[in-house]
Amino acid sequence: MAVSQMLRRSLSSEKRSASSRTDIRKGHCAVYVGENEKKRFVIPVSYLNHPSFQELLYQAEEEFGFHHPMGGLTIPCSEDLFVDLTSRLS
Repeated sequence: MAVSQMLRRSLSSEKRSASSRTDIRKGHCAVYVGENEKKRFVIPVSYLNHPSFQELLYQAEEEFGFHHPMGGLTIPCSEDLFVDLTSRLS
């Protein structure tokens, strides 16, 4: 399965409808990625246990804490870095 099929990106939270917030399949979770403008990705929950992904989460926690104003897990890294990492996990 291609990364583009595994990761679904949607508009920022201000532009999403209420129905798109609940369109996450079982076994997946939404994360918000970006340094300035955040983009929403839906990833398999299994990614959360991978050491590379955990390192990214640890770095985000160290730098930004656990404040998530988007209503979901926010990862303040570049979109390119996130897509590169998740493509290696699949």
